Amino acid sequence: MTTTSDSEDTVTFKRTHFYSVLVVLAFAVGILTGYVAWGRSSIQSQTVVNDQPAVQAPAAQVPMATQPPQFTRYDIPADGFPGIGPEDAPIVIVEFSDFQCPFCKRFYDETYQQLLAAYPDKIRFVYRHLPLTSIHPEAFPAAEASMCANEQNAFSEYHDKIFENQDKLGRELYTQIANDLNLDNVAFEDCLNTGKYKDLIQQDSDFALNLGVQSTPTFFINGLALVGAQPLEAFKQLIDKELAGEIPK
Repeated sequence: MTTTSDSEDTVTFKRTHFYSVLVVLAFAVGILTGYVAWGRSSIQSQTVVNDQPAVQAPAAQVPMATQPPQFTRYDIPADGFPGIGPEDAPIVIVEFSDFQCPFCKRFYDETYQQLLAAYPDKIRFVYRHLPLTSIHPEAFPAAEASMCANEQNAFSEYHDKIFENQDKLGRELYTQIANDLNLDNVAFEDCLNTGKYKDLIQQDSDFALNLGVQSTPTFFINGLALVGAQPLEAFKQLIDKELAGEIPK
């Protein structure tokens, strides 16, 4: 019940009415606070979602792989190309490489000799050319020089010397290596000057590109592809499976 005093502008409330107003205000403040908190939480959740794929399957719903890994064998000719190791070796590794490629040198420095030593008399290692001429201007001339050395049965030794001196590639180095290996210099220089192996090197390159090889070094282990300057263990895993007959032919 309200009462009126002498002043018409003065209004008084019962205490119970005052408490009722406070309750209403508190309820309104609670609603407003909850809305603000919910809004912030929603923005944070949306930010997290935007950092991830829009839809993620729960882990329990992801099917387990039940099929064994599939292996693809490519038909990579190896006969007639320069190489090292027994002709009848059970493992034939064909490398498509570039003499100016830093990753090819890494493979040579860190893995090549270890790989041959790990499987004595079991690996025939064949070198085929994929000079990436757009970024390695000396790759093609170095490939030509190696083939001129191969003509004198010195490919493997010449191959090693080129990688060991990759920072010095050029005609002077190619001639110096031929001298160091006691090659017939006249025949070697004539071979270089006439571009005798340009077509063969280009054919190697075209074959690799048509096959889908996109980088050097790329290896084919009995036709099974292995890409990059992989460590010894990566080769051993594949070779051991192949020797054990665990990979379908």
